[in-house]
This record gives sequence, C-alpha cells and structure tokens, in this order.
Amino acid sequence: MTEKYEVVVVGGGAAGLSAALVLGRARRRTLVVDAGEPRNAPAAHMQGYLSRDGMPPAEFLAIGREEIARYGVELVRDRAVDASRGDGFAVALESGRTVAARALVVATGLKDELPAVPGVAERFGRDVLHCPYCHGWEVRDQAFGVLATTPLSAHQALMVSQWSKDVTFFLHTVAESELSDDDPRRLAAAGVEVVPGEVAGLVVEEDRLRGVRLADGTVHDRSVLFVAPRAVPRTGLLERLGAEMSETPFGAYPVIDERGKTSVPGLWAAGNASGFAEQVVNAASRGYRVGATINGELLMADLDAAL
Repeated sequence: MTEKYEVVVVGGGAAGLSAALVLGRARRRTLVVDAGEPRNAPAAHMQGYLSRDGMPPAEFLAIGREEIARYGVELVRDRAVDASRGDGFAVALESGRTVAARALVVATGLKDELPAVPGVAERFGRDVLHCPYCHGWEVRDQAFGVLATTPLSAHQALMVSQWSKDVTFFLHTVAESELSDDDPRRLAAAGVEVVPGEVAGLVVEEDRLRGVRLADGTVHDRSVLFVAPRAVPRTGLLERLGAEMSETPFGAYPVIDERGKTSVPGLWAAGNASGFAEQVVNAASRGYRVGATINGELLMADLDAAL
C-alpha cells in the first residue's frame, strides 16, 4: 500500500526539519524521512547560529524533531532509495515502504570524504577541523597546520591566519608550482610557513594532537590541523528524477531558483543538497523558504482546480 502525503521531505537535518516545521504549521500532511546521518555529527558544537551558538548538533536536531511533532508532522527513521514522478511523486524507502506526495523536498545533504592520512578521520571534528567560521574562535591563537590536498588549499591557509598567526601550510601532495602566482606572496604576507613534503600521519599524545609527521620523519609541533574534505553531494534522488544539475569544483548540484525550486515541477532542494557552502543557519533559512513556497503553490493549485 502506498501512503499518501501532501509533502515528503527526505532528510532530517536543519533544512528538512525547517521546511517540515513551516509545512506542519500550515496544516499540510507532511512526512520527514530521516536516515540519521547529519554532516556535522562529528562536531561537539555548532557556531554562528544566533541564539543557538555553541549548541551540540544532536541537541539541536532533537529539539527540531520535538517541534515538528507538535504540528502533526510524521518522522520516520528510514532511507529513501528511489523516487519516481507521475501524478506527484512516489518515494521508495529502504524498509520496503512506499510513500506518495504532491511535492518532494530533497534535503539529504552531503558526505565529507577526508584525506587518506592516518589519524585524520579519528580526530575529525575535535582538533582536525575544516571550517574556521565553525571552530576558529575555539582554537584561536593555537599552532595551526593546514593540509594541502588541492591548490585551493592555499586559500584555506590564508583564511585561518585570521584566527592564529602561527600557521604552517603542509603542501603534502600539492607541488609548489601548482599554486597561483598570488598564493606565495599572500602566504608570505600572512606569515604562513610553507612546508613541502608528504604528510605521513599525526602525532597524538594523551588524546590530543601534538604534531604533524612528514614522510621523512620530521615532526612539526601543531595542536590543530585544518583539512579540506572532498564534498560528495547526496543528490541521487534529484538526478533520478531528472533535475538539471550544474558541475562545480565541489561536485554536481541542482540548478535551483532563489526559492529552492529545481527544474522539475514539484521538486525542491535545500541545505547541502542544494549547495556546498550551506551552514546550519543557511540550511534552516532555505528550508523555511522552501516550506512556505510549497504551501503557497499547493494552495493556489487547489483553488485553480476548484474553479
């Protein structure tokens, strides 16, 4: 049996829950399908969200789930494995259940693929970090390292110099000749030390990062390491439904308008499924706009049908 909803939201992070909250308050029968894999799960806290600064991500999501439940929104811990479009949308779940909706919101986020350096994955979100806006204040003035994985990593090294004047840029697998003409001058102006040679691993003592070890055995004392994960967008549902995609340096993302609407009627994208740089506060904002716009479109469609 296919259960029918007005809106199905795939993804139970900030974007999906925000869209569901608006839709629930608009009295729309809404289902949230949450696989329980938030991108920021490794982080102990989230920053930069006014009134929620420093809140643990798990607590933020738990409160969001409680809030949508007040308005009759259903949430199921499951995974959407396929979707098709006919008279609305049909979404197949991993559990074997199929749900139908007039509108579909994809807020499945992205997955971070970390550099294959021993110790990086184990310490990610603690003293191995990726975003200075998320964690820079908490580690300010410490000894920073930045691990290069692409020439664009030079930009990351320049950015983190705002939070510490003790920054070492490990070229790792990037040749100095791959940097732009401006990078060496700017790195020098920022006081960033550039170290060639591949990084072999991290030095950890008493559960704290103490240094970065190169392949030649040299150890550089560092207490924080910034890395640039490879972003892998979870956009499979969007692609299967025929949404127009756009290639970016950070993966393929759907082409959307300012409201989050894709090229497929009734199909919407929000959060990191719509773009690489969406922080929690941005994702929640996008979800709100998507929810409000969907409600308006459904209302007008019903009125036109009644006429």
